[in-house]
Amino acid sequence: MAETTSVLRALRSERGWSQGRLAEELGVSRQTINAIETGRFDPSLPLALRIARLLGRPVEEIFRLVEE
Repeated sequence: MAETTSVLRALRSERGWSQGRLAEELGVSRQTINAIETGRFDPSLPLALRIARLLGRPVEEIFRLVEE
């Protein structure tokens, strides 16, 4: 499972974007962004790459694999 909660939320907040705005930019639902930020959902690789590109950060900075 990826650990993204605080990183994604912080990057979104830096831009002054709501979850809805980020979702709109990515073409997903607000519920998807909420689920990623709360750790209930790991994004697909294409979505993770789109998020990283949109936020101008390396994907490894936003998403980290947590070994179980």
